[in-house]
Amino acid sequence: MGRTRQLHDLGQSLWLDNITREIVDNGTLRRYIDEFSVTGLTSNPTIFDQAIGGTAAYDADIREKSAAGITGEALFVELALDDLRRAADLLRPIFDATNGSDGWVSMEISPLLAADTAGSVAAAARIFRQAGRPNLYVKIPGTPAGIPAIEQSIFAGVPINVTLLFSREQYLAAAQAYLRGIERRIGAGLDPRVSSVASLFVSRWDKAVGTSAPAELRNRLGIAVAARTYRAYRELLTSARWRKLAASGARPQRLLWASTGTKDPAAPDTLYIEALAAPDTIATIPEKTLRAFAAHGRLEGTLREDGGDAEDVLARFAAAAIDVDRLAAQLQREGAQAFVKSWAELLRRIAAKENMHDERAIQSR
Repeated sequence: MGRTRQLHDLGQSLWLDNITREIVDNGTLRRYIDEFSVTGLTSNPTIFDQAIGGTAAYDADIREKSAAGITGEALFVELALDDLRRAADLLRPIFDATNGSDGWVSMEISPLLAADTAGSVAAAARIFRQAGRPNLYVKIPGTPAGIPAIEQSIFAGVPINVTLLFSREQYLAAAQAYLRGIERRIGAGLDPRVSSVASLFVSRWDKAVGTSAPAELRNRLGIAVAARTYRAYRELLTSARWRKLAASGARPQRLLWASTGTKDPAAPDTLYIEALAAPDTIATIPEKTLRAFAAHGRLEGTLREDGGDAEDVLARFAAAAIDVDRLAAQLQREGAQAFVKSWAELLRRIAAKENMHDERAIQSR
C-alpha cells in the first residue's frame, strides 16, 4: 500500500497546496489524484502570483479577457476560477462519493478585505456564485473582522475555508462562528448542511521562533500548537452543542493543517505530515512535500486526541520566554500582510501582461 494511501485510509484527507494551469493541462493533478490519493486542493494569492507570473500559460487568456474589457481584480478572478472550475470538476466524483465531505477546491477573497466584514461577506457570496461549482470553498481569514464574516457567510449558505488560523484560541473563534451560522440557519428553517473547514498554519511557528528557542525544542512549537488545537477540535465534536446540530443534519467543520512544508533544511522534509497524521482532519501539502512523503514518508502512529505532550512542550517554550499568544497574533497579522503583498504583485504582473498586449496591438496597426 502506498504511503499516501495509508493517510487516506486512517481518515485524513490529502489536499494539494497548489494550483496552476499547467498541472491541470498536463495531467499532473489527475496523476496525484490517482496515484497519491489527493482528494482536494487549495489556492491563495501567493500561489497564483507564482503561477501567473512564472509562466506564459495564462498570457493568451489575459490578452483575450483584456480585449473583452475585463481588467484588474476582475480579470484575476476569472483566470483563477477558470483553473479552479476544472480542478473542481476533476474532484467532483470524490465530492459526490463522500456526500460532500471531500473533493473540494478553495478560492481566496481579496486580502485587502481582511478588516472589512461587510466587504468580505459580499465578496464570498459573489465568488461562490461566479464559480458555479458546489465543491468550491471561499477562503476568509480568521481575523477579528473575518469572524463575523464567517458566521454571516455560513448563514447565507456559502461554504467557507477559514484561513490564517495560528492557535487554539483563533481556531475556537472560527469554530464558534461556524456553529452560530448553522444555528441561525436551523432557526430560520434553512438546510444546516453548509460545509466548512478551519485551516491551522503549522510550520510558520517554527520559522518565526528559529534559533531563539533551546536546541532541544527546535521545530517542536508548530506541532505542539497543532496538537493542542486537535484536542479542542475533538472536544468540540463531542460537545452537547455539536451533537444537537449534528442530529439536525449539520456537518462538522473539519480541522485542516496548513503550512506543512518543512522550512528548516536541517529537519526531515516530511516532518509535519508524519507528526500530524490524524483521523477526521485534512492535510494540505505542497507538491514537493507530497512527492517526498510518497517516496520515503513514515506513518508510525496518529496524533493523540488528548493532545499528547503538547501542554508540557508549550510550557517549556513559555519558560524560554516565548509568548505563544502574542506570537499567534503576530503571525496572523504577518500572514495577512504577506497575502496583501502577493496580491499587489499579482495584479501588477497581470497589468504588465495586459499592457504588453496593448503595446503589441498598437505596433501592429
